[in-house]
Amino acid sequence: MPTPTTEEAPRILSLWQGSWAAALAVGVLVWGLILWSAFFHRRSRTKVEVPPQTRYNMPIEALYTVVPLIIVSVLFYFTARDESELLSLKKKPDVTVNVVGFQWSWCFNYIEPVAGSTGDAKTSKDLNAIPKRFVDDFPANAGGAYDCGTPGTRNPQTNNPGPTLWLPKGKTVRFVLTSRDVIHSFWVVPFLMKQDVIPGHTNAFEVTPNKEGTFMGKCAELCGVDHSRMLFNVKVVSPERYEQHLKDLVDKQQNGYVPAGIAQTSHEKNRETNNL
Repeated sequence: MPTPTTEEAPRILSLWQGSWAAALAVGVLVWGLILWSAFFHRRSRTKVEVPPQTRYNMPIEALYTVVPLIIVSVLFYFTARDESELLSLKKKPDVTVNVVGFQWSWCFNYIEPVAGSTGDAKTSKDLNAIPKRFVDDFPANAGGAYDCGTPGTRNPQTNNPGPTLWLPKGKTVRFVLTSRDVIHSFWVVPFLMKQDVIPGHTNAFEVTPNKEGTFMGKCAELCGVDHSRMLFNVKVVSPERYEQHLKDLVDKQQNGYVPAGIAQTSHEKNRETNNL
């Protein structure tokens, strides 16, 4: 497994390891029973007879009904517990990034107050596709900055393909995921966390990066002919270096925001309203 690089990733790793241990234990039991049956209950070469038949044995039937239910219930409990924790959102995250997926690359809207960038993310028409419950948590007077890539974009330090998303170490980062066309999936490999990027439906999750470095990311949803080229990089740096990067983007006239994507469907708007 990749080395976890966020505070939340060890929880995901523990869940997977527990699931694999349970699957291995069940597998060993099943393989053992298969081999035991094959070797010790094979047909005799000298005796041609029907072996003893076991039918309507209530203890055995109860056993192979109850045990799988217990196994599934335990897996469900730990999955639901960890999922609830991983998808919980703080009221005011330190950093908010709108990740925009499109065929065949990514854009990153840094929803931050940046010197030299005027405007307000709360009223920006380019962010109309994002639901109000996320917009309410945007910082005030966030003029913002953005960065967009193409399949041919390269990271200047590593030469890895794709655009580079910059994040500050030790800060809680909320990713607000939107799509311009089809379903994608935002996956930063050492974060051990991914989530679908769906047109007309906004997903979000939060992480706290705790290791500096440049890490690989990719689309994990088959989204069309050039799906394999939807790669990106994540560069975790000090908060000071992160702020300087945003200023550098503004200096390159990459201030404000690019369109977030397809607006919410009526069904999704109703769901958002009912959950408030």
